[in-house]
Amino acid sequence: MKTSQLTPSRLVLALLAAGAIGGAGATAVSGSVSMAANAPSVATAPQTINTSSPPNFAQITRDFGPAVVNISVSGTRKVSADDDDPFAQFFGQIPGSRGRMPAREVPMRGEGSGFIISNDGIILTNAHVVQDAREVTVKLTDRREYKAKVLGADPQTDVAVLKIDAKDLPVVKVGDVNQLQVGEWVLAIGSPYGLENTATAGIVSAKGRSLPDDTSVPFIQTDVAVNPGNSGGPLFNDRGEVVGINSQIYSRTGGFQGLSFSIPIDVAYKIKDQILEHGKVQHARLGVTVQEVNQDLANSFKLESPSGALVSSVEKGSAADKAGLQPGDVVRKIDGKTIVSSGDLASLITLSSPGEKIKMDVWRAGGPKELVATLGGIPKDKTQASAGEQDVQRGQLGLALRPLSPQEQQASGTEGLLIERAAGPAAKAGIEPGDVLLSLNGVPVHNVGQVKEALSKAGKTVALLVQRGEDKIFVPVQIG
Repeated sequence: MKTSQLTPSRLVLALLAAGAIGGAGATAVSGSVSMAANAPSVATAPQTINTSSPPNFAQITRDFGPAVVNISVSGTRKVSADDDDPFAQFFGQIPGSRGRMPAREVPMRGEGSGFIISNDGIILTNAHVVQDAREVTVKLTDRREYKAKVLGADPQTDVAVLKIDAKDLPVVKVGDVNQLQVGEWVLAIGSPYGLENTATAGIVSAKGRSLPDDTSVPFIQTDVAVNPGNSGGPLFNDRGEVVGINSQIYSRTGGFQGLSFSIPIDVAYKIKDQILEHGKVQHARLGVTVQEVNQDLANSFKLESPSGALVSSVEKGSAADKAGLQPGDVVRKIDGKTIVSSGDLASLITLSSPGEKIKMDVWRAGGPKELVATLGGIPKDKTQASAGEQDVQRGQLGLALRPLSPQEQQASGTEGLLIERAAGPAAKAGIEPGDVLLSLNGVPVHNVGQVKEALSKAGKTVALLVQRGEDKIFVPVQIG
């Protein structure tokens, strides 16, 4: 379960707000009662409140609990030897040493949840549940266990798709997130702390919530008790339909504190469909940097309210640039959907497809304007990074590379390819982001095409010559 921490200032403000509202409410009620005893009676219109009882959570759990699975993963992760040294925090780096102790691989185990969406074994869960996993085991409520294959994972939305070799499995029903309302009852089933098929209930606190460190998903916020191990489990509405995947919590302790966030099921299905059809996920890109609109900025731009996404920069040649978007524009709607905060814009664009056309309602120079943009895809260097991640799944090298800029060549005194990300076999061998790849099996490489060509002729092990700082070293990498 991903956790985030509220800053002290935000927490204090929240507590003060709660105290002010609660205190004022108590005082007002008390005062009304004492005055009512001496005041003349006044006829008021009766108020009708729907007092319907909570849904039958027991029935929902009986019907769909068998489709919720426990997921256990095993693998390795890299840690520095300093992490195991109890005195490192007191003495820090040893004088005369060149850096931290070398990283080493340590065993990693974890648990999460998931749910079956087709009776032939397709399962949805969180990407962070299966991250770095070498082996994934799915356990059903009837105690049967299966080895699972990760068909694909999208870290940007935190959605992963698994497959087990089984038939006639129980499945969940999928609901319509658009019909979900704030205040509705919801139910979560998962494996918090490894306690399988645990059910917890609450209400929807908010919809379309953008988190500070994650603007790709319009989260459903609830007060359902969600803890480590609930990640990837389903969030049911009061009709027993899955409306979300439990993904994150806000916490200062690592445990539940009343703020849980779920990925809307329509977002998860969009990612699932791409993975099943193409084996990977493509996200659209507009090519702008945006910021929030506060009251001062709203006054400056003559906006009625502080809402929208303020464009601070536009990437040259991007979809935004071609559409005519300019710094200082405030994007207020995308295809008729209101943009309240900058996170709303990021969510809508990320969940669109490259090549898709969008209509933008923009506020410019004190007046409205309409623009149409044809969304682009991930830039070439980042596309290569995605390809590298796909290669990791197929037992390949696992590097995201790009050519050095002239300034970087001058600073490093060499030519080669900058390693932007390392995963899989390369990361296991000790390759790190920031290293410069000089050659592969003795063949100098200056572009990604040369790396691919060298790999096509390589065996199960390749020798990478990398430069790290002023040092050059050959690193053997097993890719078979």
